[in-house]
Amino acid sequence: MLSVGEVAGVLGLRSRRQETWSVTAFMDRIKDGLPVGAVERVARLLAPADVQFKYQIVPKATYERRKKGTRGLTLEEGSKLARVANVWSVALEVWKSDDEARGFLFRPHAMIADRRPIDVVIESEFGADAVADILNGLKYGTAP
Repeated sequence: MLSVGEVAGVLGLRSRRQETWSVTAFMDRIKDGLPVGAVERVARLLAPADVQFKYQIVPKATYERRKKGTRGLTLEEGSKLARVANVWSVALEVWKSDDEARGFLFRPHAMIADRRPIDVVIESEFGADAVADILNGLKYGTAP
């Protein structure tokens, strides 16, 4: 099981205090509005060659407005980004390589109706759970 601190690290967040991340502190940080730069960071990690990927997380016009302003991400946008960062962390834990983790996330998978895992993760929390289940099955040798 991943720690909240690992996911916060993917997002480029630092704890506001010199202590480790708690689940509630992480949830509060998302609720307060993650920085727009976290979207760019996650997009560079997951899809370094795809300059449009970040717009799957935050629509282009909204992203550009947020970049120019002082407002962070909404709770919905931050939750989506955290979900993507979490699944990325699990994929890295399983595959041990950025390229292999990307390959898994961006290639259609039979266990999710031949959809790309990353699309399913972005779409909903249920999708993220389904992809995490596949990854955990691979990690622990219980995948069909």
